Amino acid sequence: MENTTYEIGKDWMKKFVPIWSAQLFSLLGSSLVQFALIWWITQQTGSATYLAMATLVAVLPEVLLSPFAGALVDRLNRRYVMIAADVAIALLTLSLAILFAFDMVQIWHVFVVMFLRSIGSVFHWPAMQASTSLMVPEKHLARVAGINQALRGGLSIIAPPLGALLMSVLKFYQVIAVDVITAIIAVSPLLFIRIPQPVRADAGVTLTPKVLLKDVAEGFRYMKNWKGLLYLTFLAATLNFLLVPAGTLLPLVVTQHFKAGVWELSALESSLGIGIVIGGLLLGVWGGFKNKIVTSLTGIIGLGMGVLVFGLAPANAFWMGLAGMVLLGFMNPIANGPIQAIMQSKVAPEMQGRVMGTTSAICTAMMPLSLLIMAPVAELLGLRVWYWVGGGLTMFIGLAAFFIPSILSLDSSQKDVSTAQIAAD
Repeated sequence: MENTTYEIGKDWMKKFVPIWSAQLFSLLGSSLVQFALIWWITQQTGSATYLAMATLVAVLPEVLLSPFAGALVDRLNRRYVMIAADVAIALLTLSLAILFAFDMVQIWHVFVVMFLRSIGSVFHWPAMQASTSLMVPEKHLARVAGINQALRGGLSIIAPPLGALLMSVLKFYQVIAVDVITAIIAVSPLLFIRIPQPVRADAGVTLTPKVLLKDVAEGFRYMKNWKGLLYLTFLAATLNFLLVPAGTLLPLVVTQHFKAGVWELSALESSLGIGIVIGGLLLGVWGGFKNKIVTSLTGIIGLGMGVLVFGLAPANAFWMGLAGMVLLGFMNPIANGPIQAIMQSKVAPEMQGRVMGTTSAICTAMMPLSLLIMAPVAELLGLRVWYWVGGGLTMFIGLAAFFIPSILSLDSSQKDVSTAQIAAD
């Protein structure tokens, strides 16, 4: 690995902000589609099993393909990867909108499109994250992560009620077709603004399956040799096992526990977004504790508290559910933002795609198992059991991590943090 240096200019915001802000429009479109499709599945089936299947088909590509996608991102032009992913996702959404328009849609069509859209996201996410560290000065990464979380939270506030409103005034195919328009907005600045590319020592090597597998193996070795990051990734995988079913069951909790409808579901998701905005803005201004991991572990404990409060809300105390969602949202950027900043600042730029892909695969690997277990547990013990158990165990895990030295010292460690010379694409 070549150990050279690069400089991020003082005018970095002129390049980064247009790309970043345009991607937020794409996220808004994706959020609208996700909200609309989940509500459609809920209305069509009323089944925890079908909701689990919807989440499962969206998760499987991340588990199976993330290491390979990350390796390709490290070798391919990251700008082109993002353009291709955005365009592919938009075309898939358009095909689904056509099926709805002609009343030809079946539930398996929805699952197939959700699966293929997820493949696009598997490539887009590491490309955007790995590009961010090459466009934003290191001292601003935690703040950018916090502001990014706040803006995403803002979208979470807007998307559910906007989706509910659009579904009340437009035909369903018109609602999900909005994602095509937002994808065009997202792609536009990428056509004109160049993204820095790390120059690898083996850049001239022809990409073959053998080379790709070698790159993937390097990502796994990188993590294996950095114990703190490896343990933190396994911790995140455990939290996903505990908390993902809680999010999947939310529409059924609204309809069956609170005896409510789409507007109440949108209110809960907007409350989550409000919390994310507040927490993200706080992190953006504050930057977190000096040790970023302390900030993240505090956030993890708070995540557990939010889930537990929501799960304990009686059927006649919807306000308590709203409060739990606000707390959950507030702690989300506090938990995730500093970890993202550590990844972007400590991992060598030419390795970031692979490392992020590998961590993503491990973090989501437990989710299919939890989703398979979720449906029978919900049927047997009730919908809210996951919130009680998941929230309590999340708090315990967050506290226990304070006593694992390799995790607590992750922010101060230096593991193969070489930098790369940057070339314009």
